[in-house]
Amino acid sequence: MAAESARVDGALDEPALVRWTLVAIAILLLLGLVLLPLAVVLVEALGQGLAAYAAAVDEPDTRAAIRLTLTVAAIAVPVNAVLGLATAWAVSKFEFPGKRLLLALIDLPFAVSPVVSGLVLVLLFGAHGWFGPWLQANDIQILFATPGIVLATVFVTVPFIARELIPLMQAQGREEEEAAASLGAGGLAIFFRVTLPNIKWALLYGVLLCNARAMGEFGAVSVVSGHIRGLTNTLPLQVEILHGEFQFQAAFAVASLLALLALVTLVLKAWLEHRHGDALAGAGRRP
Repeated sequence: MAAESARVDGALDEPALVRWTLVAIAILLLLGLVLLPLAVVLVEALGQGLAAYAAAVDEPDTRAAIRLTLTVAAIAVPVNAVLGLATAWAVSKFEFPGKRLLLALIDLPFAVSPVVSGLVLVLLFGAHGWFGPWLQANDIQILFATPGIVLATVFVTVPFIARELIPLMQAQGREEEEAAASLGAGGLAIFFRVTLPNIKWALLYGVLLCNARAMGEFGAVSVVSGHIRGLTNTLPLQVEILHGEFQFQAAFAVASLLALLALVTLVLKAWLEHRHGDALAGAGRRP
């Protein structure tokens, strides 16, 4: 076995020139595709000084965009956490007709363009859509208002939490839940005292990714928002409007807020992977 392992390791070894070439290519791609654009955003945002940066961020329409972005994320992320937990529980713990269809539906937002997702919402809730006349008759506003933006954001972020939980819960099996049930524990007690502690880090990981996507979503939100300044513009839409009006410094200042969110997300993601990698990969039980 040792000799076979040594042969395999030797076969996988590459000349130093090849290894360093691959490392150099990876570093150049990282610098060119990630770090350089981020540096450009920060340099342009602060190019006219901190006072101009603060004024751009404190502009009323930008503050409204920040509030709307936080509001939408505060609604969409908990909704997807509940949906993700329920879906992962059903898929990993039970067998039922339509299970494969449910898994396919979870991945649908990955396969459909966000713009198409927004157009579907227009078809459903627009003035000439399926539910449009009834909504107008009852004075209910979905499109070009916060509810439409929330619906679009929920749709495009549906897979993130469910897809983090399903492999882990499938790997863990049902033994612990069945043991708790045999001891007389009820459904809620089993969930909060057995299942949730086993999946808490994967759940947090999924929530982190879901929140980052919710705050940065552009395509679907752009279709359903109506671009009403101060009312239905999220941060990505506000960046587009400022850039289209040739207010480049202000656009980069607002974009730097999204860049900061991305950096925070990456740091937290790396920390979770470092501290709880086994739990996230489904190899461990309780972290």
